Amino acid sequence: MIDVLFLVLPDSLLLDLAGPAEAFRLANQALQRRAMAPAFRLRFVGPAVAVRSSVGLTLGDIEPLPQALPERAWVVLLGRPGDVGEVLRRQPEWLGARDWLARTMGPAMHAGTGSQRLLTVCVGSLLAADAGLVGQREVTTHHELLDELAAIAPAACVRSNRVFVEDGPLLSSAGVTAGIDLALHCVAQECGPAIAAIVAQVMVVFSRRGPDDPEQSPLLAGRHHLHPAVHRAQDAVCEAPGRDWTARALADVAHVSERHLSRLFIDHAGVSPRVYVEQVRAALAQHALGRGVPAKQAAAQAGFGTDRQWRRARTRLES
Repeated sequence: MIDVLFLVLPDSLLLDLAGPAEAFRLANQALQRRAMAPAFRLRFVGPAVAVRSSVGLTLGDIEPLPQALPERAWVVLLGRPGDVGEVLRRQPEWLGARDWLARTMGPAMHAGTGSQRLLTVCVGSLLAADAGLVGQREVTTHHELLDELAAIAPAACVRSNRVFVEDGPLLSSAGVTAGIDLALHCVAQECGPAIAAIVAQVMVVFSRRGPDDPEQSPLLAGRHHLHPAVHRAQDAVCEAPGRDWTARALADVAHVSERHLSRLFIDHAGVSPRVYVEQVRAALAQHALGRGVPAKQAAAQAGFGTDRQWRRARTRLES
């Protein structure tokens, strides 16, 4: 499992913590329901055993900052409320966390390789910059703090108007709900887009955003609705794209008639069931091709009988 360490400081924004943590927890739950091992171990670390959160709720039982990180570890830096002066007030806890980050994450960040990653939400990117971990990478933060981030990390490429940015082991988000988008992105990378789609459905964030603020994958497109029958069919296709998804098979999964399911798909997903299946298969084939899988093998993995069928489907989708 990946150890996901949330660095909890005084006044941490509670949603910055709870939103991504729930996404990782729900990913584990979705995996376990499929008789698969959980992917993430959630840990909450900091310089104090208990701190007061942004909403006044005390967070306790916080682990001490570990001397070293596990081989597979993601460290999550959270935001905090207030104006620029309050946010950047370098209190003892901030300074202790900054030194710890430089010592434990520095080698992995400078090498730019390996399985240790740094995820930042909102002001977390300023803490990463203060620890010398940003360098010349692309990075973002809350729109009110972009100038301050650029001042702390002058060599970095600070990106505005972005939900989140990924540059090597550094993944930064704009803040608050954008932390959920970033977590879903990481879930998709580690567990696959089908699991990420299930998590997004449970969290009722079907319009999951990507780095450039479009939906990145058809496996997550057409999810801007709450209709359970359509979601049942979409989930089934994402989990087994190679199955012979006839209209009857999809209707059986959705527990409605074929005609009714077709109407529901048009109304709620914006496409027919057949087009949705082709979109999912084409996206999976393209993803496999991008990983270096040969075309015939990529088509087979995605559920196409031949790569010719894939080409025909791609032509239809692009027309």
